[in-house]
Amino acid sequence: MTGYSTRELALRFGALDLHIRALADLQQYDDADGRAERAGISSAQWSLFGHVWPAGCMLADAMSTWPVDGKRVLELGCGLALASLVLKLRGADVTATDYHPLSGDFLADNAARNGLPPIPWRRLDWSVPDDDLGRFDLIIGSDILYERGHAALLAPVFERHAKDAAEIVLADPGRGNSALMNRALVAQGYVVDERRGPMTADEPPPHRGRLLVYRRTD
Repeated sequence: MTGYSTRELALRFGALDLHIRALADLQQYDDADGRAERAGISSAQWSLFGHVWPAGCMLADAMSTWPVDGKRVLELGCGLALASLVLKLRGADVTATDYHPLSGDFLADNAARNGLPPIPWRRLDWSVPDDDLGRFDLIIGSDILYERGHAALLAPVFERHAKDAAEIVLADPGRGNSALMNRALVAQGYVVDERRGPMTADEPPPHRGRLLVYRRTD
């Protein structure tokens, strides 16, 4: 990854081991080709995609055992795409998406690092419909409700890309915006199941993290 300092991490989710290249720290920024400027991503936000975050680990851990046989899976706001990598290790049909233009580069590198075939990746702007992306049985994401307006932005994304019978699984670190997402998806016919979990190994209960599970039948 020219222009960036990186580090290699060994991670374990369930019974699966991952070897990940991540950015070395939050100060990494290089925009020699102008991709950051064209994407409208500030230097302060540029490196966030390239780190391992607690919610991403929660989602990857959940996906290490989630029933996925025969399902088409979509990850939104994937960042380093830990959950997509875990799912691919299990042989799942998964597509990863993110707005950050470097996310796909890191995913390709990390898939190869783990002996995996390329994982389909697309740059997705939640505010712009992508008619070619298709519909999925399972849609997942971690910490994608980090701003209050994201629930309203994501609700149409789910409506466009979820099949009539579908599951949505979101790992949320407790930023206070999950109730907005719950209401939006209940209006689309989903039943909500919230499962509390720790964001760090030493976090005492009550845990602030939530695995938000939404299910809709035909």
